Amino acid sequence: MAEMVGPRLYSCCNCRNHVALHDDVISKSFQGRNGRAFLFSHAMNIVVGPKEDRQLMTGLHTVADVFCSDCRVVLGWKYERAYEETQKYKEGKFILEKSKIEISVFAFCHINQWICSLHFLI
Repeated sequence: MAEMVGPRLYSCCNCRNHVALHDDVISKSFQGRNGRAFLFSHAMNIVVGPKEDRQLMTGLHTVADVFCSDCRVVLGWKYERAYEETQKYKEGKFILEKSKIEISVFAFCHINQWICSLHFLI
């Protein structure tokens, strides 16, 4: 019987580069450019682009697009500054679009001693 081991990770859908930990999800109720998006406290293996002011659904923010460090696909953005007091909690956090990431888990089989990585579109 296979047992799930290790952290659940979010990966770039294009190249499977690990970009965030499941434990760093703050909310799954955000809106990205192309549909649903998740708010993360941290992201990894990404490149942060130049800052720009952008009018979003919740007001004016300074954001920077974030790219996969391997394949350079735009995954979402980083909130650099929120101008409205009620939005300040987003500063320094990351939006990753659901359509650009998948969840990866690792399974270990005690009988056959194998480890595999499973990837699921979310």
